[in-house]
Amino acid sequence: MQYHLNGFKPGNYQVPDEARKPYPEPPIVDLPNEVDVLIIGTGPAGLTMARQLSEFSDIKTCIVDMAPGPLLFGRADGISCRTMEIMEAFNSSEMVVKETYQLKQNTFWEPDEANPENIKLTHKIADARAGLSEFVHGIVNQARLHELLLDGMERSVSHLRPHYSRELIELKIDDNLTQDLDAYPITATFKRADKAGAGKTETIKARYIVGCDGARSNVRRSMDIPLEGDSANKAWGVMDILLNTDFPDIRVKSFIQSKDHGAVMTIPREGGYLCRFYVEMDLLGKDKRVKDTNLTEQDLIAKAQKIFHPYTLDVKEVAWWSIYEVGQRLAERFDNRPVGSSDDIIPRAFVAGDACHTHSPKGGWGLNTSLPDTFNLGWKMAAVLQGKSHPKLLSTYSTERRKVAQQLIDADRELSRLVATRPTAGDDSQQSTVDTAKIEAFMKRQSGFVSGTSIEYFPSYICTHQEHQHLAKGFHIGQRIHSAEATRVADGRSQHLGHLVKADSRWRIFLFGDTQDPREPSSAAYQLIDFLANDESSPVQKYTPKGADVDSVIDTYAVFQQQDLSMHELHDFLWPAKGKYGLRDYEKVFQAEPSNDIYDLREIDRSAGCIMIVRPDQHIASILPLTAHQELKQFFDVFMIEQK
Repeated sequence: MQYHLNGFKPGNYQVPDEARKPYPEPPIVDLPNEVDVLIIGTGPAGLTMARQLSEFSDIKTCIVDMAPGPLLFGRADGISCRTMEIMEAFNSSEMVVKETYQLKQNTFWEPDEANPENIKLTHKIADARAGLSEFVHGIVNQARLHELLLDGMERSVSHLRPHYSRELIELKIDDNLTQDLDAYPITATFKRADKAGAGKTETIKARYIVGCDGARSNVRRSMDIPLEGDSANKAWGVMDILLNTDFPDIRVKSFIQSKDHGAVMTIPREGGYLCRFYVEMDLLGKDKRVKDTNLTEQDLIAKAQKIFHPYTLDVKEVAWWSIYEVGQRLAERFDNRPVGSSDDIIPRAFVAGDACHTHSPKGGWGLNTSLPDTFNLGWKMAAVLQGKSHPKLLSTYSTERRKVAQQLIDADRELSRLVATRPTAGDDSQQSTVDTAKIEAFMKRQSGFVSGTSIEYFPSYICTHQEHQHLAKGFHIGQRIHSAEATRVADGRSQHLGHLVKADSRWRIFLFGDTQDPREPSSAAYQLIDFLANDESSPVQKYTPKGADVDSVIDTYAVFQQQDLSMHELHDFLWPAKGKYGLRDYEKVFQAEPSNDIYDLREIDRSAGCIMIVRPDQHIASILPLTAHQELKQFFDVFMIEQK
């Protein structure tokens, strides 16, 4: 798809350039008095949290932002493989894939030894993230991703819409009520930010609050959570531009180092014409901030033109630009509990996204770390509010995501040093030289983290049984399910198994059969299925509400090696009767594809098979032998609440 030919226009890319218009400012609607969950901020973290909770009619959610309406342009642009997978969980990946610029290559440019005032190409390589997912790392305006999440919220059963033009001016958490799960310990007061409501304040009570309100988070300040780390003494500029140039790699992601003028990183943007430039600026003086520099977009353009010599940059339009400081800081904790609290202390207030980790934007990690923060928290919040899981489950959010944020800070600090030709904070050297080989090595080494595919949560009661990892070496416990295809028995369709794990708060059990025929009652696969279907201690029987569909809490799928299977020959638990008419579900059983065998691709033990438990956020919780009925039962017994 091509767009922005005659100038940048925000909005829905499915509308032609000449007809596309910015989103109108939404009407102001009064805030509710009480809600289950109050979300502050409509960035990627806030919208992901709201998008998940919007699917539950029995959870009252409110999302608030001080902006007058949805984001139009600027900010993040990179969409990692893992973010694409999460958008698939929201049934929105197809549009993202269609509209993004897909990163396939990287180029590296350095000063020409024969003429150091010029730059020259040193080498071009394939993007290091290729093959880590069925999706490709893409580039698209953050506002477009927001729009897809907003559309999903509005079309949901709750028709959830944000409340804009509200500034949080006071937040109180009643510590005497935080362990009473029926109480509303959160009191938030907002000031209207629109002209019509000037001077008006509104108060809302909530059972839980999630602060997704950015680096200057009022929620975090109200919770007395400090940010720890380095401030910066180095400025970078970023701009999205429409330009004409004779630089040959303008449509390839490029790292460019000049001899005397600094460095530039270029990233092609969606639509075929737009391009993002990250431009290294000068050192900041002691106790100076970016706001003191008085830099403009013309300064960024002039600096880039010097770095690109002998190539020319004729900038026709600057769609968006900003100056930022390179610094890495991390919140001391991600919820309202004191440091060192046990899981039995239930958190009621949380911070996510830039509210708890700040860094430079060059690695494309901001959006791609913020969105999984609340993809992690959202299903846990829904499970607790619906009475499916013990409230202690909420304590795992901070444990799991703070580890990821620390890895992000460490990686961003390293990348910031590598791409800068002048010293940054903590670097006493007078002059540094960018070594593009080191940048390339960094990108290869960090490819799994950059893509989000190697993010791994601590071993815990919801990521356990590592001793059985050998049964499926390609499905790493703690990491997200690395999807692969299998053929559906009922109709022969090829299906990515990872795409079955939607953002609906349900757990999934994947049964990978051994060499025994699953139709035989003596086989391990048949006996496991019969246990799930009929044993009173089975997690499916124990945790599914009476009268609900059998897959409403724990959804079971099976993959077999045998190629001659028929649905009606299998245990009827695998083609269950559902809904008010008792219609059969024929989409739960698969065969390995001989030419694309999932057993080979994910190193599944053919002779033993295995059970794989997948969390609602697509991370693998456990791998067990087919015969481990009691271990399967015990896994869910730790944190789930029996349904009467």
